[in-house]
Amino acid sequence: MPATPLPQPVALRIELQDVAPLVWRRVVVSNQWTLASLHRYLQWVMGWTDTHVHEFQVGEGMVAPDWWIKEVGKDSDAGEYRDERRVSVAAVATLLGMRGEFEYRYDMGDDWRHRIVIESLPASVIDDAPLPICMAGENACPPEDVGGPHGYASFLKIIGNRRHKQHVDMVRWIGGVFDPKGFDLNRINRDWKGAKARRS
Repeated sequence: MPATPLPQPVALRIELQDVAPLVWRRVVVSNQWTLASLHRYLQWVMGWTDTHVHEFQVGEGMVAPDWWIKEVGKDSDAGEYRDERRVSVAAVATLLGMRGEFEYRYDMGDDWRHRIVIESLPASVIDDAPLPICMAGENACPPEDVGGPHGYASFLKIIGNRRHKQHVDMVRWIGGVFDPKGFDLNRINRDWKGAKARRS
């Protein structure tokens, strides 16, 4: 992939596949980020907890954490994989171009697939705006370990029906109320800044 150019913002639209209602986010990140950094931010804005393996598919190639590449190599050829710490957002954007798409996979057991589209930069983003920022989105992320898209559909059916025989157990499992339409843009941006400050 090409070398990293000068710092620039890159707009991405992320859509969680095979779920209803559609869970999506529009974000702007630095092109100098690695895909390892992008992974951490995707976990944040989508609502995952980073407790499972992940990987990216970019074109015909795969990008993943080093430990996962080693794990894959035990059973098959890991030659098509690249370390996510060595692949930049800029390199992906240059390779795929505007409206280009790549995929982010999370939790191979539940098989969560995210379609990521490279978009034109929103007019509201100024050159020196602090990055990253989540510009828009809709709907809550499914709970971890709910069983993938099929399990999530069953989960929504159960918690939406107080008469369902599994309703009480499912509400207890989720820890109370779950709003599938819940999405707080201001909280996502505010709390990311706080979390970033604690990490530095």
